[in-house]
Amino acid sequence: MPELPEVEVVRAGLHQHIVGRRITAIEVRHPRAVRRHLGGATDLAARLLGATITGTGRRGKYMWLVLDDELALVVHLGMSGQMLLGGVPKVEHIRISTLLDDGLELSFVDQRTFGGWQLAEFVEVDGSALPTPVAHLARDPLDPRFDRDAVVKVLRRKNSEIKRQLLDQTVVSGIGNIYADEALWRAGVNGARQASALTKPRLAAVLDAAAEVMAEALAQGGTSFDSLYVNVNGQSGYFERSLDAYGREGRACRRCGAPIRREKFMNRSSFYCPRCQPRPRR
Repeated sequence: MPELPEVEVVRAGLHQHIVGRRITAIEVRHPRAVRRHLGGATDLAARLLGATITGTGRRGKYMWLVLDDELALVVHLGMSGQMLLGGVPKVEHIRISTLLDDGLELSFVDQRTFGGWQLAEFVEVDGSALPTPVAHLARDPLDPRFDRDAVVKVLRRKNSEIKRQLLDQTVVSGIGNIYADEALWRAGVNGARQASALTKPRLAAVLDAAAEVMAEALAQGGTSFDSLYVNVNGQSGYFERSLDAYGREGRACRRCGAPIRREKFMNRSSFYCPRCQPRPRR
């Protein structure tokens, strides 16, 4: 699924164009797009009709729209979800379509139907108001209140691979497979190293690298490996060309020249430099 930079690009685009707008029409075209909403398609459409969008929010890889009745419309992008603005008559796989009071169309497009919309109430967690479906998520490295040292302490107690912990959204949110590999490459740490075996400075370096690479990706519109991730205007991000590890199997490491390797990890692929990021000894 899209990671923090990609979701933030979408959230920011929506915030710019739809905050203050009222929903005047809505059509749910596929039931799977609202399967997380307990009331189903009819209930979601009825409660959204006439609602005004007063803000947007995000934590990690999850985003939401704030409504004037103090509810959140949580948007799950899944593997291929897109929030597109403007008329999109030629786009296939429109699952939900809405019309706003200024005539702007907002469409939820999802080819693989893993994503969807869900109405939820807010709860307060650690001083922040979060929709209930995302209340369990930890803060992400780009959150102004992210406490790096506190996360380092948590990681020091984890007797499992550091990459596995980076992907655990209850430890630190927003990081997926791409940016985990990129952060580990920048910090010179192999993802198979035990988190508890790394020093506090090394763990801090990994988290700092994650924040750095995601901020850079955000500035470039995110990472697009196919047409499934686009911003609200249907445009792809271009950070792919700046990746140092992910997807570069067999190509020279930009730091030392050794060929980048790929290994299987948690039904995914891990990319790393065998010279800069040596595997731990058994």
